[in-house]
Amino acid sequence: MSRTFGVLAALALTVVATACSSDEGADATSSATDPAALIGRTFVSTEVTGTPIPGEGPLVVEFPEPGRIAATAGCNRAVGEVDLADGVLRTDRLASTMMACPPPKDGADAWLTGLFDADPQWSVDGDVLTLTGDAVTVSLTDKKVVDPDRPLTGTEWVATTMYTPDATVTSVALERSAPSLLVAEDGSVSGSTGCNRFTGTAHIGDGTLTFGPLATTRMACPDPEVAAVENHVLAVLAGETVYEIDAATMRITAPNGVDGLGFTAR
Repeated sequence: MSRTFGVLAALALTVVATACSSDEGADATSSATDPAALIGRTFVSTEVTGTPIPGEGPLVVEFPEPGRIAATAGCNRAVGEVDLADGVLRTDRLASTMMACPPPKDGADAWLTGLFDADPQWSVDGDVLTLTGDAVTVSLTDKKVVDPDRPLTGTEWVATTMYTPDATVTSVALERSAPSLLVAEDGSVSGSTGCNRFTGTAHIGDGTLTFGPLATTRMACPDPEVAAVENHVLAVLAGETVYEIDAATMRITAPNGVDGLGFTAR
């Protein structure tokens, strides 16, 4: 009788263990395909198995908000709606930029279209997203891991873009003059307008930089385009500005909310 009870008890424990294991497996699978784990994140390809990306990519996939996706494989950028239900990535009629890319990157858009048209399966494990299509499997890692944000302070930032109400401007004058900005931990700032040097202070807030008056050297700028760059730099770096850092780039927006400067970490 006791032997029979022992066998039954062992069987009961086996059933419970199997049920727990099954529940744990289901929970892990559900977590791996929970769309909420992707929202607000950007992933960059680190390994491609199968058909390679023409021009070597990388594939960059963004999930800026629920139901939205943006992606590029090294040429044009496509954006639109996405359905992530049941661990399958489904897109439909993504809008794309129309930039012409030189070989071999000119084949990247077709590669990306082929991947998304296959309705690839997806799963996420921590910082790694895996996309599995018909002829390719792509492992992507969170961009914050692959290319972390540079610190605001202690980094030399070089201006590469000017933002105005009418345009996003890059120019030979801007490239050659290379305006710069260095913010120290104590809030002291220094740099170049592209023509003159400047020093001053700024209060570092949560996503804001509030500049005090900047003292500049008094060298004349004979090139009118460089003078225009200087005027723009000084107009942006005045008062309470908003800054955003993404990997090695930073954008500072002037108090008017429109004018701005785009920087790259040197």
